[in-house]
Amino acid sequence: MAYFLALDAGGTKTDFVLADETQQLGRVRTGTIKRMRTSADIAEQNLRTALDELTKQTGVNPREITRTCIGTAGESVPLVVDWLRAAFHEHVGGELILVGDVEIALDAAFFGKRGVLVLSGTGSNTAARTRDGRIVTAGGWGPALADQGSGHGIGHEGLRNVFTALDEERETALLAKILEFWKLDSVFALVEYANQRPSPDFSKLAELVVACASQGDAVAIATLQQAGQELAVTVANVIRKVQRREGSSEPAEVPRIALAGSIMEKVEPVRRAMEEALRKVFPAIELLPGVVDPIAGAVWRARIGQAA
Repeated sequence: MAYFLALDAGGTKTDFVLADETQQLGRVRTGTIKRMRTSADIAEQNLRTALDELTKQTGVNPREITRTCIGTAGESVPLVVDWLRAAFHEHVGGELILVGDVEIALDAAFFGKRGVLVLSGTGSNTAARTRDGRIVTAGGWGPALADQGSGHGIGHEGLRNVFTALDEERETALLAKILEFWKLDSVFALVEYANQRPSPDFSKLAELVVACASQGDAVAIATLQQAGQELAVTVANVIRKVQRREGSSEPAEVPRIALAGSIMEKVEPVRRAMEEALRKVFPAIELLPGVVDPIAGAVWRARIGQAA
């Protein structure tokens, strides 16, 4: 019997699925094992917890696993890759395949076929596969450089927009929400806190932005619209890359678009703003309904036994 382990290793959580050749046998969620987001000790603890729970659910020893596919942001970063390779060599049997988190989501939507995937959760990334199997991407350069339209981007830009509103003497309920959330007593304390090194986790502010937007706060609403428009730029860049590589710029050649991640699933204003901006450039685009479960792509790739 062949057993396949699939992981979707995100910035705040990690999903594990153990499957055989035909069905899912067990599923576990733990904290992140991504070394850019946590210490080696915590990553190790989260990995051990997940493997132990999968063994309890299925009776399968990790050493019996035939192949593992891990999808994670930062799959080209040595800190991430080196730790994953060492940890899985120590605890898990079989072959290891490392690909980007956006690639497993792309596989979950299209299973190796042509299409575009927009991933927006804690971070963001956009990827597409051409007709001949080539993958192109845009965005996904991490929180300091990109992550447009992500939880991090929404939280950080929301905070920046609060200070723009202060400079322009406009009121926003978001300021009070942020002060309360971070247990700060003044704008000056917020300035000090936000500028500390290492930086605070701005992604945690995204929920505050969404809540204030739902109550009609203009700054929060504009922040979500900005996030969707920034995502649309990355999607347009990917579509144009596909068209150039396929030698076509006809509207009919625009690939279908699938969505993944908590922002795409739960924050309708971002999704709507992205779609509206895209339709101005590509009127014929087709967005697939709902969101895909990225780990299904990791299961598929573990089974077929090859990297993208």
